[in-house]
Amino acid sequence: MALDKSEVAKIAHLARLHISETEADEVTNRITDILALIDQMQSVDTDGVDPLAHPLDVVQRLRPDVVTETDERERLQTLAPASQDGLYLVPQVIE
Repeated sequence: MALDKSEVAKIAHLARLHISETEADEVTNRITDILALIDQMQSVDTDGVDPLAHPLDVVQRLRPDVVTETDERERLQTLAPASQDGLYLVPQVIE
């Protein structure tokens, strides 16, 4: 898929970007190159290829799932100017 300068100018207008005529030529060439690379990547046969979460076959070390801090919710709620049903009450900011 190739773009021409008129399409680039239209996209620039929609994006509220100012592009001069010389920049429009360069941007058109760059976008066309990017679209050609995408077309080339999409033409690769990936049937039978499993998706990868990570390019290396390693196991991520995880920390143990244990509680390390005590629950201080009740104490902190007593310090708040206003709270109700376990929630902090704040002034309304959106009408």
